[in-house]
Amino acid sequence: MSDEFELQDELQSLQDPSSYDIPNEHDVHDTEPGPLLKLAVDRIARNSETITDPEIFDIFRSLLKHSDAVPGALMRKLLDSIASGFSAHIDAAIRDSREEDQQVVMTHKAPLEMYAFLLHWFVSAAEKVKSRGEEDAPQPQPRVRRGKGGKPGSSRAAARTAEGWSWMDQIPGILDLFSKAMKLKTHRIWMTSPERDAFMTCLTRPAYHIAESEQYMKDNTIKMNVYKVICIAVKHHGHTVAAQISIMQSLQYYEHLSEPMAELLSYLAKDFDHAQLGDEVLREIAGMTFSAQDTKGPRAFSRFLVKFSEESPRSVLKQISLLLEHLDSESYPMRMALVEVIGSLIRELSSSEDMTNDSTQTHKQLSGLFDLLISRTLDLSSYVRSKVLATFSKLCDLRVPFPKQRLKITKHAVAMLEDKASTVRKSAVAVLTKLVMTHPWGLMHGGPLNLEKWQGYYQEVATKLDKLEHAVGKAVERDDAGEETEQEGEDDEEQEDAEGGDEDADGEDDDDEMQTDDAKNTPRARKKRKKPNVEDDDEMDVDESRDTDLDSIMDEDDEHTQRKKQKGKKKARNSTVNLAAMTSEQEALAALESNEVLHLRLRKKYYSEALSFIRTIESCMESVMQLLGSTNKAEVLESMDFFRVTSEYEFQTSELGIKRMLHLIWSKDNSQTSEDGKELKGVRSRLLDCYRSLYFDPLPDMEPKQQVNRIAKNMIELTYDSTLAELTSLEEMMKTMMDEELVHHDIINKLWQVYSSPKPLPACQRRGAIIILGMFALAKRSVVSEKVEVLLRVGLGPLGTADLTLARYTCVALQRLNGSAKKVKGSLLNKTLRMEIENPIFIKLQDAIEHPCRSKEWFGMAEQAINTIYALGDHPDELCNEIIKNLTRRAFTRKPQPPASDAPVNEERDPDAMEDAEPPALADFASHAPVSQGISATQASGEKDVGDVFHLSQLLFVVGHVAIKHIVFLELVEREWKRQKDEKELAEKLAAGSNSGNKGSKEVEELDQVAGNVEDEIGERIAAVRETELLYGQHSLLALYGPLLVHVCGSPHKFKNQTLRAMATLSFAKFLCVSSQFCDHHHHLLFKILETSKDPSIRSNIVIALGDVAVSFSSIVDENSNELYKGLSDQDLVVKKNTLMVLTHLILNGMIKVKGQLGEMAKCLEDEEPRVSDLAKLFFTELSTKDNAIYNNLPDVISHLSSGEHAVEEKAFESTMRYIFSFIEKEKQAENIVEKLCQRFRLSEEPRQWRDIAFCLALLPFKSERSVKKLIEGLQFYRDKLHEEVVFGHFTDILTKARSNKSANKPDTELNEFESILEEHKRQGVEDQAFEKRVEGKKAAAKKKATRRSARKKVQAQESEPEPESIAPAESSARPKRRARMHEGEDEDMYV
Repeated sequence: MSDEFELQDELQSLQDPSSYDIPNEHDVHDTEPGPLLKLAVDRIARNSETITDPEIFDIFRSLLKHSDAVPGALMRKLLDSIASGFSAHIDAAIRDSREEDQQVVMTHKAPLEMYAFLLHWFVSAAEKVKSRGEEDAPQPQPRVRRGKGGKPGSSRAAARTAEGWSWMDQIPGILDLFSKAMKLKTHRIWMTSPERDAFMTCLTRPAYHIAESEQYMKDNTIKMNVYKVICIAVKHHGHTVAAQISIMQSLQYYEHLSEPMAELLSYLAKDFDHAQLGDEVLREIAGMTFSAQDTKGPRAFSRFLVKFSEESPRSVLKQISLLLEHLDSESYPMRMALVEVIGSLIRELSSSEDMTNDSTQTHKQLSGLFDLLISRTLDLSSYVRSKVLATFSKLCDLRVPFPKQRLKITKHAVAMLEDKASTVRKSAVAVLTKLVMTHPWGLMHGGPLNLEKWQGYYQEVATKLDKLEHAVGKAVERDDAGEETEQEGEDDEEQEDAEGGDEDADGEDDDDEMQTDDAKNTPRARKKRKKPNVEDDDEMDVDESRDTDLDSIMDEDDEHTQRKKQKGKKKARNSTVNLAAMTSEQEALAALESNEVLHLRLRKKYYSEALSFIRTIESCMESVMQLLGSTNKAEVLESMDFFRVTSEYEFQTSELGIKRMLHLIWSKDNSQTSEDGKELKGVRSRLLDCYRSLYFDPLPDMEPKQQVNRIAKNMIELTYDSTLAELTSLEEMMKTMMDEELVHHDIINKLWQVYSSPKPLPACQRRGAIIILGMFALAKRSVVSEKVEVLLRVGLGPLGTADLTLARYTCVALQRLNGSAKKVKGSLLNKTLRMEIENPIFIKLQDAIEHPCRSKEWFGMAEQAINTIYALGDHPDELCNEIIKNLTRRAFTRKPQPPASDAPVNEERDPDAMEDAEPPALADFASHAPVSQGISATQASGEKDVGDVFHLSQLLFVVGHVAIKHIVFLELVEREWKRQKDEKELAEKLAAGSNSGNKGSKEVEELDQVAGNVEDEIGERIAAVRETELLYGQHSLLALYGPLLVHVCGSPHKFKNQTLRAMATLSFAKFLCVSSQFCDHHHHLLFKILETSKDPSIRSNIVIALGDVAVSFSSIVDENSNELYKGLSDQDLVVKKNTLMVLTHLILNGMIKVKGQLGEMAKCLEDEEPRVSDLAKLFFTELSTKDNAIYNNLPDVISHLSSGEHAVEEKAFESTMRYIFSFIEKEKQAENIVEKLCQRFRLSEEPRQWRDIAFCLALLPFKSERSVKKLIEGLQFYRDKLHEEVVFGHFTDILTKARSNKSANKPDTELNEFESILEEHKRQGVEDQAFEKRVEGKKAAAKKKATRRSARKKVQAQESEPEPESIAPAESSARPKRRARMHEGEDEDMYV
């Protein structure tokens, strides 16, 4: 048998096991396999060479061929028998190979080949066994459960394991046996290479086969044994070429083997000192080409390269020049892999010994690799750009700081904040955050990077360096020593160079390549500039951009010093100097320069690079702020982390971002999204975490009392210089923190202590304390309810009288006594707290309103005081009646006039004074002269009685605000009446139900109907009170002030005071919201003021008021909406923004109808102010959610912007239309728009309109065949316009777009015909245009000839006339007629 067994042939036959021929085959399906196996096992156990017996060998082969019929237990015995025989024979062969007799060694060839063949077959056969049933699956051993007090693993479980079959448990033993077999001296047993290769294949192919299973490769023991088998074969048995082929095939066909193959090559290089195979694989990969459509292959090879570069970066570095070809590959996964490979190489080089030895070659390599990475920031694929940024982020953790490269990375990351892809922007923010956290400029002054502080450090060092170099330069100029002194100077310079080298080496701790400034900072250059200080920004820019080596500068200084000495020597011929003194001075200065100058230069360079980094980070703050509003959650979270980190590092503009973050408290965190397998935290919770870490979390090593003081101080400072929107968001955040019990009661007590402190604290501190306390009270009413007396004593006492803003926020805090329970729609429950009007709170509020005051801050305080009265009072109308009467008496009570002599004779009248200011009914009242801007009282000349403008302004303001609050109060009254009625009816029903439970459902329905009628009656009654009694009732106090407001607002020539007009207009607008009758009579006056007022604040208030009027009486505003749209073209930004906001609210809520004015809204899309353009984009985005709203108004928008007096520039038109057309998504709408636009060509005559219509057509997608047909059918309308180049270009774009669609019904033939027709009409149109130009040219030439001919005839006629004097009168008479005709023409034009 041994003579007949050829391993190569057998392996070839085994490729198809079912057709494998066995001479003495035993069909296991018919016979019992147990006795056969027992016979073979016994024979092998007695002598391992028995395998050469054909009967025994055929038994094993038969069992393997029919392994699917062999039970698992028998397979295990089969494996044990083969493995033990193989192991024994290997030991025998190793012993005999030490003998000299070659024949003895050769006898082991056949048994070894047979055993190897059987094991090779067994590996593939075992796969069939394990796939037959669940109990045979190659899974890890199940974890055995323990009972209480039980031992790990019971006897029954052990028995089951012994009986069962687990192929996965046998694999390590087989692979160990293969490794053992490779210890044989194969060259003595197999004399030819093919025989040796066949035996090696028998041993290695099972290892590759096992590696093909992802489940097996997850087991570390199996994986390492596979590596060992392959590595030994490659190292000692010439398996390199076969291994290379197998590895490349594994990478192509098995995705899970990408990283294991990289680990294999790394293991081979490190443990077996055989890196050649890795090099060959890398060369082969470098020569491969990947297409953009191939996705599977590039991903596998990219993972391999990344893993291999991490495991063996030096091996990859040797082949990097070849691998860099893949940076230009079409496949972006390969480009991403190369980016990561470059990052691994940078990490390897930076941590190598060459860096510590300052190897120039290593620095060059690192610089080149960094440049390659930076160049990939411009890659076409957003995935590659994101990977570049992620690689930069990892490199920030390196021990070597790389300051020059850091600055480049920072600048590119800032530029990538404008990237189109959100993933790239997110990665850019993450890189900037990491750069700040790992910055290398913290060794001298700690971590903070405050710009002002670092500028101070830089200027201080620059000043010192200037002075020192200036002093050294002067000393050198005075030097006139001889050759001996020169020699000493040279020695000193050499000493300076040596010390400079030491200083430079020390400087590397702070800076990777610490380099000095440019030669412009040498003494000679400074002397030329004659600038003693280097403090300006330009000078710092020079320092940052230059990288002159330290040694070269020191050499220049050496030459410079020598030249100075030579000049000094020439001058010394005519002077007498103490040479000994100069020599000692020279030595001292040289020593000083060697130590001080070099140190200062290095520090200056250090500060210069830090300043460049700080300025770059500061410059990107605005861009990151915009990302806070992104719709991508991950982007927002990264931006929040960036501002948190920059705030911790004390960047100046980071506080703006921290404030902007506050508005994210309104984000909804309902859905948690995950990215890259990581769960993203909610925006609200991340915001709270950021603010807590910055302001509210206790610091370590600080006493509890100091912690409380610090947190309270931070809370108060958050209110400084905050806008209303910021305070609203802060209020929501504080309320959330209070709800989650994140605020300690000691902090609340501290805030009350600050608020009520008798010490003269800054006003902003008390205000901040009560603002925060009011916010807390929204969540917990007891914060305020327990301190009402303190509020009245402080905020509404002497301190509140002196600080009206403090009094205003105190009133807001008092309103929190009602809590923050929001009204549920349809619910009649009322949880508000009402107090009797005699309560001390209302007495204090009345005193605060009526207290004499000349400050404009009074209006804000009075507004909140009235709000508090209506929020807490049981009968607020009674108290407000009394307040209004008192203010009326004060405004219209006559006061004695001062003597006329007290006032200067020639004094001009105060512009705030009111002449004839009172209406006829109130003309009997007068008071002293008004204030200037409502601040201080002055007296007029006393010719007429004049009223106090500020007092009248106060009165009108209170009247208007009481009117608007009374409407709200009436709604509460209506709800209370309905609630009482509801409770009464419910009680009656319960009583009726208990008396007679058998009432029919019909009677119950009748009762409900009666109840509904009663509710309607309550609503009608309240509406009647509002409509007829408030402003027109005989006993209504407000009715007296309606005519007064109309008179003041309608007489701007009489009432010229700005404050009075503003307050009167505001109150007048509030009165319009009360009654439809009053609104109908006087709304034209409000529109007139909006049109004519020159005060932007008045116009802005009117626009907002019109929004409120529209809520109450929409039909009145809807009829005059054109006047409202005029505010969109207002010169004042606030008016324009408010108009846009009001119109957005009214249109989206259906309160006014769009009547062709949407074009004015569209103009705002291209507004220069970002807030206006962003608001307009938000409007159109929301409008697009309404059914066909944009589609229905699109023709009006195009007409409005393209032609007529409202037309915009062509670029602005295109940009606006591009945005609006992005909302046309329905194919049916696109088809109709194509038809309408084509018909519009017929009515347009100007080329500008043609271009605009063609541009709009080109914006449509043309996805369907019907759209293209509509365009072709409309050819008759635009064929004569195709000679216009821009129009024809747009139609060409349409054809390209239609051809690019992948629909099955794409009309290619029709498109080709249409293209030829378009070109034909274009050519014909160009010819027609040329012909018309020629005709016009000939007409002009003929006209010019006729003119010359007539002129020549006139000259001849004049020459023939004897008396030229008679002509003059005719000409002179013709001139007036011509002028008259000209004037008539001008008049006609003017009227037209």
